[in-house]
Parts: sequence; structure tokens; C-alpha cells
Amino acid sequence: MSHHSQDHYRNFDVAIYCTVYDVQKMADPAWLEQRFDVISRYVKVNKVYLETHRDAVIAPEAMMKQAKQFFAERGVKTSGGITYTVNERNRFQTYCYTDPEDRQKVKEIAEYTASLFDAFILDDFFFTNCKCPQCIAAKGDRSWTEFRLAQMTEAAQTLVIGPAKAVNPKVKVTIKYPNWFEHFQGLGFNLETGPVLFDAIYTGTETRDPVFGNQHFQAYHGYSIVRYFENIKPGGNQGGWVDPFASFFLDRYAEQLWLTLFAKAPEITLFHFGQFERPLDPQQRAPWQGSGSSFDFDAMLAPWLQPDGSWPGETSLAMAAGYTFEQIDPVIAELGNPVGVKSYKPLHSTGEDFLHSYLGMLGIPIDLRPEFPADEPLILLTEAAKFDPDIVAKIEQQLMDGKTVVVTSGLFKALQERGIRDIVELTVTDRKASVQDYLTGRFRMVHADESVLLPHIDYLTNDSWEEISGKSRTTGHPLLHYAAYGNSVLYVLTIPDNFDDLYKLPVEVLARIRELLLRDLTIRVDGPAQVMLFVYDNDTFIVESILPEAAEVRIVTDTSVTAIRDVLTGETLTDADPVLDWRGQSTGKHSFAATLNPRSYRVFRLGK
Repeated sequence: MSHHSQDHYRNFDVAIYCTVYDVQKMADPAWLEQRFDVISRYVKVNKVYLETHRDAVIAPEAMMKQAKQFFAERGVKTSGGITYTVNERNRFQTYCYTDPEDRQKVKEIAEYTASLFDAFILDDFFFTNCKCPQCIAAKGDRSWTEFRLAQMTEAAQTLVIGPAKAVNPKVKVTIKYPNWFEHFQGLGFNLETGPVLFDAIYTGTETRDPVFGNQHFQAYHGYSIVRYFENIKPGGNQGGWVDPFASFFLDRYAEQLWLTLFAKAPEITLFHFGQFERPLDPQQRAPWQGSGSSFDFDAMLAPWLQPDGSWPGETSLAMAAGYTFEQIDPVIAELGNPVGVKSYKPLHSTGEDFLHSYLGMLGIPIDLRPEFPADEPLILLTEAAKFDPDIVAKIEQQLMDGKTVVVTSGLFKALQERGIRDIVELTVTDRKASVQDYLTGRFRMVHADESVLLPHIDYLTNDSWEEISGKSRTTGHPLLHYAAYGNSVLYVLTIPDNFDDLYKLPVEVLARIRELLLRDLTIRVDGPAQVMLFVYDNDTFIVESILPEAAEVRIVTDTSVTAIRDVLTGETLTDADPVLDWRGQSTGKHSFAATLNPRSYRVFRLGK
């Protein structure tokens, strides 16, 4: 990260990506100066990425140099950018990496960009979705995934990185990976070879709207993907990247920014320069904004209103970004390194896709890793782990070593014929049960507002036990299952077919799941779903609710914690209640009550 002057944020850098269409407009110096004056009034910009190519459009050298000079005169760094699309509007049409003419164009674009910049980044589209006759012939008997992984690794080396460094030996090439990492391998994004070949990687953290956006990402995804990519290339994940598309309320846009920074991304890139021309639409104000949400619409406007209370004419999206960064900068200064439940996702794996983000929305902080975390006292494994051919042996070794393993029903089902039934003779069946009541302990029945459809698990009585049972009238269906083996316990967590049915689970059920999964962390937060928890290694943590109504939560800690301080308000939580088990006996935990306003976060520090 660069040294920060008073003109920059102290705890992260901000970059703005300029598409080739933005760069074309920059040929008019008056337009560029007027637009950048508006942006820089609100946002402290460290760097801009100037794109040389997109959609077969190439910005001329003179135009690029003119733009570089403009920003240099204002103390703003410049790097290059490339988007390898032929026609983005035609279902993101990419170049064909089999066709000799297309390959030559890809190479020439890299060489041209390296001649202008000592660093450049590849936007989302360095993948291939081409299935032309040439590609079909070149694929042969391989799967599309196998073919494309090899093809794009070769293309990275021989068409982009090699030619660029031949032109400019100093050039650093970064690849920006988009948000859909579960499916990368099918399009040739290679998370095994790419982070090694490229000088750095970058993270797409745009989650947009989970309902109306066609990717339906959960908010937590914008945090967890940064951590996963950091674990893939430690120290080489340069930052997170957010765009304003499909964010129908301004707080949804702002949430993407601060979640990226909660993950400790050293830089955040705003896509794209031309979007900041877009006027700030008062219709983007959500009903809960101004009711204590962390994106306070009125507070954002207040410093910029005219004396008569009217809006200044140049108000734009940059105001929302700038307001968010001013709020977040002092928060980031308080935070240590993120920690969470270790979970293993092998490279190129699929299975229960994006489930980790749904678990994050239950208040379970996830530390997603590309290698098996054998040293951890407790690990969480989802269906993606089936891609490791040795996974059953690794699970068994963990248990023999006295470590706890929690597997999802999806993973257990995938491994039923691969030896996991040697650990416990249990079967995840194809039968389903509609469940609305749950038994969480002896004679402790809780009722949910809505039913959930669960896969039914068969097991042998007394060989293993239900920790939480879903009830349909008089029949039980394991939701959390306990199976002793060797020197420890394997737990099976049943996952509904529809992942967001997890949000329907009662608070008492969620509390029991968190109690297990978070037992090695300093804290957990009990309350409704869609309240996220971010934990750091310096006794700080953040609790964020994306619910449109206020949420009451209980912060559960060890008894060594005597108070919890709200870092932003100075309020101290001291009224700690003992946490009791189902027998009414103390668990050795304290519980502090806290309230979260709609769509808000609170930053806390433990006092001991």
C-alpha cells in the first residue's frame, strides 16, 4: 500500500477503472477536467486504470498518453487495463484462443499496453466461452473444463505475460478474477496456475442485489471471496472491485464497499469512471435509510446542501462512495487480521456451490482455504471437498488425531460409496421432510415461522445421535448429527435443498449450530439469520445486519470478558448474563445484549 498523505484515506487505497469508452471521452480535456473535479471532490483517488482495449476497440497511443499526463499532473497514479472481449453485449463474447488471428490480436494488445504502462490489469473476461468448430476439434476427447484450463494457462503465458514482459521487462501483470469463482474452471480461469503465473490477482467483490441480480449472490460473498483469494496467493491479492450495477438502493452499493474493506483488501477499485457521471437518484433511498442504518442518506447529503437546502447540481454516485469511505476509514484502523472457521475448497471444485456465503449470512465467519487445514482443531467441509480423492482418509486422520470435523449432508452423500460409512453407518436418503419444529435438547422444542424442506438421514440407533432434530408431527429428521470415531467426533450438518431456507431456522437452532462451529473463536453472536459476524485476531469484531428491521442479538463470550466497547460510539456493554445449558448449568460463557439498527454494522472490542 502506498504512503498516505492527508489527501488519501489512511487505511486503504482507492482506484477508479476507466473503460476504453471513458478514455475516448477523455480526448476532450474540458470533459475530463470537469468530471474528475466532481469525482475528486468526494473521493480521494490514489490511482486510475486506463483501459487500452474492450470490444475490439483500441484507444490510440496519443489519447492514452494525454490521459496519463492529466492524472500525473494531479498526483494520481496510472496503470493500464485490458478487457479481452470481442463484444461484451453479445453474451460476453470472448476471443477464440484457438483461432490464429484472434491469438495474434490478444498478443498485440498485451504488447501495446505494456509499452505504455509498467503495470496493467486484466478485467473479468480473460476466459473463453467459445465453442466454434475449431475449438471443438481442438478439445478432442477432453472435457470442456480440462481443455479450457490448459488452453487459458497457455494463453496467459504465451499471449499475455510473455509478450508483455518482452516489450517491457518491468511490467507487472495482474489478473482480476470475477465473483463467480465456483465455476471458473469451466471457462478456463485457472486458480491453480494463474495466481502463480501472474504477478498479482484482484478480486471481484460486486454482489449487487441478491433478488434482482441474475447471479443472486449473498452479501457475505463480497467478504469471503477476498479471504479465499488471499489464501490462494498470500500477499498477492491486491484488492477488491465493486460496480454500481443492480444495486437498487444506495446502501446496497455502500455495503459492497465496506464488506470488501472488512476483508482487509488493501485497495478498492470503483468501476467505472463513466458511471460517476450518473446523477444520484433520490429514488435510490431505501425506506430504512435515515433510521439508524450505517448508510445514512441525510448525513451523506448534509455537508453538500446549498444554503437554501437544495442539492448541488453536480451531485453524483461519487458522493455515495466518498461518504462510505469516510465512514469506513477509521473502522479499518481498529481491525486486526480476519479469522474464522477453516473450510476447505479444493481448486477447480464444485458442489453445494456458494454455500459458504449462505453460512456466512448465519453469523458463521468462514476462512475458506484451497488446501486441507489439517492443523485445525475443528474444520468444516462442504460438498466441494469431494474433489480431493483422499478426502475420506484425511477426515479419518483428523478424527484419530482428536480433531473435530463437521461435514454437510451434501458431502456425506457424495462420499457414501467412497468409504465415509466406515466412520459412521449413516445414509443421506433421497426422501424429503417438511419441517417446522425442532428439538434442540432434552424436552426443548422450538417452532419456526416457516417450514423447511430437509433431506432425510437414516442412521443406526445408539451408533450415532441426533443433536438437533427437525420434527414433522411424530417423526424426527436429523439436522445436526453426532458420530463418535477414534478420538473425536464427526458431525453431519443437514443442508436444505434451497440454501436460503437456512434463514428460516429459529434463533435457538442457529445458536446451537454456531455454538459448535465457533467454539474455538473468542465470540459468537446469537440472533436471527442475515446478521453477519466478522472476527479479527486483536479482540475486535464487527456485527452487521442486512435486515430491514432492527435486530436484537446476544454476544456470547468467555467469562474472562467483562465488558464490550462499541468502538464507534464509545458505548460499553457490561450487563453480562451467564449462558446456561439445557440442564440449567453454566456453560462458562457470558452473554451481552445489543441492538442493531436496520441495515447497519457495529464495531466492538472485547474488554478483559
